[in-house]
Amino acid sequence: MGTPPRDSSAAEKLILRWDPKSGSGEVRGKMMIFSLDREEIDRYLDAVDELQRSLHATAVSSDSSTLQIAMSRLEDEFRSILLSHTSSVLIEPDSAQSEFAPHDFELKDEIPKIDLEKQFDHQGSNVSSSSISYRQSTSSVRELDLIPNDAVYDLRCIAERMIAAGYSRECIQVYASIRKPAVLATMKEMEVEKLSIGDIQRMDWRNLETKIRRWIRAAKNCIRVLFASERRLCEHIFEGLGSSADDTCFVETIKGPAMQLFNFAEAISISKRSPEKLFKILDLHDTLSELMPDIETVFDQKSSESIRVQASEILSRLAEAARGILSEFENAVLREPSKVPVPGGALHPLTRYVMNYIGLFTEYKQTLVELIVSRPWSEPRYSGGDLDMPEIDLSEFKDHAYSPLELHLIWIIMLLQFNLEEKSQHYKDPSLSHLFMMNNVHYIVQKIKGMPELRTMIGDGYLKKLTGKFRSSATNYQRSTWVRVLHCLRDEGLHGSGSFSGVSKTTLRERFKSFNAMFDEVHRTQATWIIPDLQLREELRISMSERLIPAYRSFLGRFRSHIESGRHPENYIKYSEEDLSDALLDFFEGSPLSQHTRRRSTAGT
Repeated sequence: MGTPPRDSSAAEKLILRWDPKSGSGEVRGKMMIFSLDREEIDRYLDAVDELQRSLHATAVSSDSSTLQIAMSRLEDEFRSILLSHTSSVLIEPDSAQSEFAPHDFELKDEIPKIDLEKQFDHQGSNVSSSSISYRQSTSSVRELDLIPNDAVYDLRCIAERMIAAGYSRECIQVYASIRKPAVLATMKEMEVEKLSIGDIQRMDWRNLETKIRRWIRAAKNCIRVLFASERRLCEHIFEGLGSSADDTCFVETIKGPAMQLFNFAEAISISKRSPEKLFKILDLHDTLSELMPDIETVFDQKSSESIRVQASEILSRLAEAARGILSEFENAVLREPSKVPVPGGALHPLTRYVMNYIGLFTEYKQTLVELIVSRPWSEPRYSGGDLDMPEIDLSEFKDHAYSPLELHLIWIIMLLQFNLEEKSQHYKDPSLSHLFMMNNVHYIVQKIKGMPELRTMIGDGYLKKLTGKFRSSATNYQRSTWVRVLHCLRDEGLHGSGSFSGVSKTTLRERFKSFNAMFDEVHRTQATWIIPDLQLREELRISMSERLIPAYRSFLGRFRSHIESGRHPENYIKYSEEDLSDALLDFFEGSPLSQHTRRRSTAGT
């Protein structure tokens, strides 16, 4: 072995002079070397280098105690520099980034009784070091200088000597013990809370929706800014110093915070499924999917593989949760159990909820097309002979070029119609049952027509079928209501048995009385019924008028004289044409006649 350097004793003496525990030391107290001028710092570092060369040359550990003193001192200096330059990071929100998710919405209607970032420019390292070859970041990553360049240089000087002396573990532990709390403090300021999976799953959904919006914003800043900046800092201090110190240091610092971040999304992915959670889960899925390239970049080493795997698995679980919720929603639409008829045959809350719900599918079309890959009738619950499943003819759709998502949309509407048909049976009056179906199917048609993307997905063929359905219901309503009334205005039975027999006034009077009684009852009853859509209401009134008024005019014209020639004609001819026309304006207003302010004319004028 070579001879020890001639000035190794001077190096040892300088090191001991900075040891507060040494009796021969000139310096006492807590003065830090790296708070002094550069010359003093370099003198100490040179002494450490000289001592290490001496020990290496002699291969003797007789001076190892002095090396331990030097390493202990450097460890304190390392800690002091980190502490003096470590604090939570203020991450300014990007101008294009909102607290709200890109598809943020609120479903105000509920199914009754059912639990139902501007891209960032890459900022290169300002630290000059020929040993650092930092990989190119993705365009969305924005790295910050967490510690000033001169402090980073000092930290690297210390880390280089500690790792060369075999103290890498101690150096990394000090780094992680200081940087990890700083990362967590920054996350706390971004409102990333430390919650267990149980805490999240027990949380009220409305409260959780707010936390999901905040998590989406925080996740982008954590991955693209905070974690990426921490990775760069580790590389600037440790890269090229052997044993993948930069990767080890990064993982020890970030693994806990990363798990805390991802645990939230994981808890949501495995929480109880219910329809109202679908779109927030899709927001989480879209955010995590968008972040996966950045995650692959920031956590690209073997040592951080578990973080990449966790993120990927959560993404898969979120996708599965979305598919499961769609299935739950379809089942909820089919089996929504309310049996109390909606007053006046108005729009059922289920119809409004379902159409608003599937209307939001257009906002998530790209994601849902990727996630929904099976046709509804190919799923086990629809192909296993479920006796409770409706008999719905799907043959016309099986050979058409519908995507699975489009077929699910059509299937949901079919299930809704089936449930509405069941609910319509709870009305005692068949006319009101038909009116109820007309209102609800008309609403479905109008919602589809009002959303071009939804209309394209469902297709004009099925829309035409739906239009025919509501028109059929309207026809059935009119037939059920007016056939009996118009039957009173027939000629049959008014004449005697002989060929020259006149009109039977008794029978004629009974016809007028029956007509008046029936129309009065229909008028009184159906004024309380409701057609919410103003245009549909007006169209149906016109159609009714076109059936009723001509028939009444004709009957009145033929037989009026027979009644007026007798006693008390006002008891039989109660309505003029104008009266009937005015009375039809009371229909479907949703309130009793006593609340109507319109005054009719006097009969016969």
